[in-house]
Amino acid sequence: MSFVTKNTDLAMGAKATGSSAVSESPASAVRKAAGKVAGMAAGMAVLMLAVSLPVAGADAGSPIGVSLPAPGGPYPVGTVAMRLVDRSRPDPLVAAKPYRELMISLWYPAVAGGGPLAPHMAPLAAADWDRHSAPPLGIAKGAVTWGATRTHARVGAPVEPRAGKLPVVLFGSGDGGPRTLGTTLVEDLASRGYLVVTVDHTYEADQVEFPGRRLARALPLPAKLTPKVIAKLLAKHARARLADMRYVLDQVTALAHGRPIGGQLPEGMLGAPDASRVGALGQSLGGSVAAQLTRDDARVDAGVNLDGAYVGPVATRGVTRPFLQLAAESHTRASEPSWKSFWRASTGWKRELRVKGAAHGSFTDLQPLLPQIAAKLPRVPLADYVGTIEPGRSVAAQRAYVGAFFDLHLRGKPTHLFEGPDTRFPEVSLIP
Repeated sequence: MSFVTKNTDLAMGAKATGSSAVSESPASAVRKAAGKVAGMAAGMAVLMLAVSLPVAGADAGSPIGVSLPAPGGPYPVGTVAMRLVDRSRPDPLVAAKPYRELMISLWYPAVAGGGPLAPHMAPLAAADWDRHSAPPLGIAKGAVTWGATRTHARVGAPVEPRAGKLPVVLFGSGDGGPRTLGTTLVEDLASRGYLVVTVDHTYEADQVEFPGRRLARALPLPAKLTPKVIAKLLAKHARARLADMRYVLDQVTALAHGRPIGGQLPEGMLGAPDASRVGALGQSLGGSVAAQLTRDDARVDAGVNLDGAYVGPVATRGVTRPFLQLAAESHTRASEPSWKSFWRASTGWKRELRVKGAAHGSFTDLQPLLPQIAAKLPRVPLADYVGTIEPGRSVAAQRAYVGAFFDLHLRGKPTHLFEGPDTRFPEVSLIP
């Protein structure tokens, strides 16, 4: 089950994005039918048709290289990938498996130098993305050297002691998305002094690479994707994700108390997390789960939803703790019923921001990456995925507002960003 053919989250159009770039086509008809389901489910149905997009290939022998923007905080960044096994429960998606196995990555402020730069995607995962996930985006297999892209984080670098105790942020990608798709925002938070934990949800994420060169792919889609089937599948994924996130938070809490987890930890990591200051962050379905986690788990102090419709109880019950939601230009409470009900029910500090020119995929690494590809492969439907906003402006705005939100609610650092328009970010509007 390909990330792009099943995913709710990089959907062009549908309710989650509202894109009108493709009009009165078969895809448009699916958008209308899928509009009866929550926005993320609609995106899922639309992407079933993405496989019919013409794919653009690079000239023979000249695959395209892409790069991620450098983080803007004061600290260098380190990272380490870890395998976790939760033996307290069977796998929620594969009934025959008696335990739940996850891959996570820790991103943190690090001592300068030392260790190679981490790849954006692990080798097998990058190859699988190239074969199965890129073509539905309109990018032919082999057109982009996905495996050559590097992050700005050093593998296993020691934790920077000057950063002090590290507030924790748990990050979840959109449904079907690997944990790597939030690296642009995650690295920036780590460079500001946060420990960010990214989580792959095995058998839902398009591809998850485990140690020993073992790749777990997403489960196949049901044969019939009716709105009811899609909604049921999303609810199942949301429940599995919520349990995953609570288990991962258990592990982070153990780290905070000096107890090792998983594999080899970087120097200085034991005792470094501050489990008394925890945030949840996610894109699309990941944003919905971030809200549910913020509601259900007393350890979570604040949450951020990047353009996701709400699935499950939180859609009508809301949250009582600080919460921020960022929206693509056409995603509104009027067009998304779950946003309206969530907003009315939420009683804590809350803000909604709309980013002019942004689309659903703007809140992922596709925002900086796709424009680099489209510059050489003009047939890639850029606006459908990441809108019309200038990529650097989009990235800067997201980093500023998400960073300021967590600084405010996890560190007590005042900010004026949420009080009204800011001339530095004219693309961002505060929705009352």
